[in-house]
Amino acid sequence: MVDSTVISKPQEVKISEVLELLKPRVMSLVIFTAFIGMIIAPMGINPVLAFASLVFIAIGAGGSGALNMWWDEDVDRLMKRTRNRPVPAGTVSGEDARLLGLWCSGFAILMLALTANFLAAGILAFTIFFYVVVYTMFLKRRTAQNIVIGGAAGAFPPLIGWASVTNGIALEPILLFMVIFLWTPPHFWALALVTKEEYSLAKVPMLTVTRGEKVTRRYIFWYSISLIPICLLIAFSSIGGPLTLGLVIVLNIMFVLASHQVMTRDADDSARDNYNREKNLFRLSIWYLFVMFAGLGVESMLHTFYEPYLVWPELF
Repeated sequence: MVDSTVISKPQEVKISEVLELLKPRVMSLVIFTAFIGMIIAPMGINPVLAFASLVFIAIGAGGSGALNMWWDEDVDRLMKRTRNRPVPAGTVSGEDARLLGLWCSGFAILMLALTANFLAAGILAFTIFFYVVVYTMFLKRRTAQNIVIGGAAGAFPPLIGWASVTNGIALEPILLFMVIFLWTPPHFWALALVTKEEYSLAKVPMLTVTRGEKVTRRYIFWYSISLIPICLLIAFSSIGGPLTLGLVIVLNIMFVLASHQVMTRDADDSARDNYNREKNLFRLSIWYLFVMFAGLGVESMLHTFYEPYLVWPELF
């Protein structure tokens, strides 16, 4: 008699789903800011080693993203923005995501140590630990300060890039760290205003859930103000210059005005108008960081051309 028991085949995982596990959007920001940290460093680096270092930094960022998806499966399933991710959608198992995350993280740290130096690898290791353990496992579900403290994880890549070239840390990359650290809360709070019902449903204690929209809008405004002195310090540092100063002025005026519009919403305005202001602020925050860091990269290339003709006042 033939056994009629059906033997299930192992689930096939598509390459596109594996890539999505690595959070390519977050990875692209990590690569970009780490690359800027490399090219503004005061020492040259072999292009092949620089490329390899960026690859391993990206793999480490991807590994932490996969671990985040593994741990947050229950939360992601409740939110429209995240429920189609591979793990909550059921196309990749949580165990596979965990194993991929651990493998990528360990491989990236080891290879960055061999390619660049142990300092850069150590900062990468701490970044992964901070994002996965401190932010994802502890802060995210316990406190409204989750994104304030946890935002540090996304601020480390410029330090990693700088350290991979210089094997050291200086004030300039620390200022870049501070820009991303202070930028992260208003960036995510703007998103939280747009998706406030989702965070409430998932019981994630974002500021919009614990303190309300009015307090969140006020915090966004004051955080946007706090970016100004840090950006000015960068403009008058060894990595700054006239281009950076111009960008600092324009970008911060735009960011503060957009934040102020969100904070001072009129009760007579339609819900649609207020939603559009919040969404525009979120989009502007993305461009703010991209243009600021891209400008620093261009400034570093312009230094050799205008330095013989321009004495730029550097504070340090």
